[in-house]
Amino acid sequence: MNTNPTTVGRHRRNEPCHCGSGRKYKQCCLERDEAEARAARAKAAAEEPQPSPEAASAPARTSRPQMHQPWKKTATRGFFQRVRTPRKVGGG
Repeated sequence: MNTNPTTVGRHRRNEPCHCGSGRKYKQCCLERDEAEARAARAKAAAEEPQPSPEAASAPARTSRPQMHQPWKKTATRGFFQRVRTPRKVGGG
């Protein structure tokens, strides 16, 4: 049985209900407990301060400085000129 902090104190769906009705928790108090939890989350989200638009936008990227590198023009195309003739001539 895994007992991490999120499951400690929570009721399982198929266990008997904690109110003592004898019914399963999912058929008795689950909807009410989930509605209370939703309301608490909504209240916490409403109280949370909204970030300012300046803080939400990403910082502008700065462009990289242009450097004179003449070797890059030839090195990016490969080390030799590509031959455009077929490898084999004739039947197979």
